[in-house]
Formats: sequence, structure tokens, C-alpha cells
Amino acid sequence: MTPAVARLWHHGGMQGHLLLTDCLEGEVTRPAIEVALKDDKLLWLDLADTGPDTIALLREVFKIHPLAIEDAQEFSQRPKIEDYDGFVYLVVYGARALGQPLTEVHCFYSDKFLVTVHRDDIQAVTDACRTLTRLPTNRRLVALYRVLDDLIDSMFPYLTAFDDRIDELQDQIFAKPTEDKLAALFDLKRELVNLRKVVTPQRDMMASMLSQVMRIPGMTAETERYVRDLYDHLIRISDMVDSYRDLLSGSLDAYMSVVSNRLNDVMKRLTIIATVFLPLSYLTGFFGENFGWLVNRMGSAGAFFGLGIGTEVVAVGALLVMFRRRGWM
Repeated sequence: MTPAVARLWHHGGMQGHLLLTDCLEGEVTRPAIEVALKDDKLLWLDLADTGPDTIALLREVFKIHPLAIEDAQEFSQRPKIEDYDGFVYLVVYGARALGQPLTEVHCFYSDKFLVTVHRDDIQAVTDACRTLTRLPTNRRLVALYRVLDDLIDSMFPYLTAFDDRIDELQDQIFAKPTEDKLAALFDLKRELVNLRKVVTPQRDMMASMLSQVMRIPGMTAETERYVRDLYDHLIRISDMVDSYRDLLSGSLDAYMSVVSNRLNDVMKRLTIIATVFLPLSYLTGFFGENFGWLVNRMGSAGAFFGLGIGTEVVAVGALLVMFRRRGWM
């Protein structure tokens, strides 16, 4: 065998990674897995599908409890940790790029094996495999830490892109608030809510491991430092999520304020126009009356330009001067 690398094997309907305790890679076949498990050389088995072969392997080779197997086939679960006879079952999440769904990984951990189950390829799992080959270990708890650490750390680039997207939308909103910007804000808010739903219980899960409420096989004072590191990262992520939630709320308020200010500006302009035409309507209505006195005495060109046009010009000029003095224009 050659040093393990992050690549996929496909055999018998199963795909994933098989790392032995010497951090060498084995072929992901049922006989190879059975031999590694029997010889206590299985460090980490990663299964990248939940097909019948994977379920049969969990049930028949690893003797996973039927309830845990049932949960492993149902994704979109809440992050959790459950204690079964002989192993611990964890559901953990990571992140992909902005706008893509979160990654979900189901972990089965005991003194004799670490098995992870997920759907599709997950970059964080591939990175964990590379890390284990670069920093080899024969302790399964450290292997579990590597998997959880890469999944959790995948949220930091996601949140960085999230922050950049918020800044971009804020600049666009102040330049030109449109409905598509508002829709983008709500999309970000929905993504942030989904992330918060997994970060908070995942943080509480690590806290229960640290406080020994949930006992992890092989946990010592030294390996507890690894769990504390995960807990610290999740606290940071939780704080970032809360701050971005405030930024999104502020962006929504800014959008409403900009739209309201623009509406007020439009209403002000329309009001000025209506106010200007108010005396003009009065004057044209007055001089348009068919009274004999007006018709007989105001028929000259001077009366037309002086009274008919002049009074309207004076009225408009007086209104403009008043508007400027009061700061309306």
C-alpha cells in the first residue's frame, strides 16, 4: 500500500476512504474492511453514500444499532450526539460556498472504529483525509477531531463570503435600492437562519462532551484539548452569526429608510408642482369668467400681458422665492 491520499474508491456500490492505524490507505471493499476491523487496524472509514451496501456494512460488520442506522439514512437532521452500547453517534455539519446547502455528516465512533457517512463529495472530509496523511496518528479520537475540525472550519470561508456579500448589497442599496436587492437580503437572511440552526446545537454538543455529560470513548485530559478547540471555534462562529444577523437587520432597515427617503423626495417635488399650479389655476379661472365688466374693460394687449400673464409670473416667482427661503428647494 502507498501513503493515503484524498481520493475516492468505488467498489461493490460503496465509495469513500479507508485509513488504517498506520495512516495508509486501504481499498474500500467489505473484505478489506472486515480484516482491518478484526486486526484492530481500522482508523477511519468514510462512506460517501447511503446505499444498500453501506447500510448492510453498518448493520452486519459494525453491528450498528438499528435506530442509529435508521437515522443515518435520514438527512437534514438536527446536530446531535447519542450514546449507544459500544459507540457514540454524532450528526455534524459543515459549509460549502455561499448559496449552496450545508454539508451533513453522520459519525459512528468507538474505541475500535470511526465511521463517517455522508452523501456526495465533501471537501472538508477530503481535507481531513489529507491532514491525517500529513500528520499521521493511530488514535481514532484524533481522527474524529480532524473530521470535525475541517467541517467546522469550513464555515469560516463561508462567513467571510457572507460578510463580503452583505457589504456589496449595502453599497448597491445606497446607490439604487431595487426589489432584487431586497430579495437578495432575504435570501441571505434565510441562509443565516439555516446556519444558526446547526451552529447553536453543534456548540452545545461540544459543551456536553467537555462537561462529560456525554462520555466519549478514549477521552483523556490530553484529547480533551482537541474538543475544547472545536468548542472555541464554534463559539467564534456563533458570535459571527449573531453579528451578521444584526448587519442584515441593519441592511433591511437601511433599505426601508432609503426607499422612504426617496418616496418623501418624490412627494415633496409633486407637492411643489401642485403648489405652483394652485395660484395659476385660480388666476386662469378668475379671468376666464364671462362677466361683462371684464369683457368690456380688459380687452387690450396691455391688459392681457400685464394682468393675464404678469400676475401668473409674479405668483410663480413669489412661490419660488418662498420655497428657497424655507429650504424646500
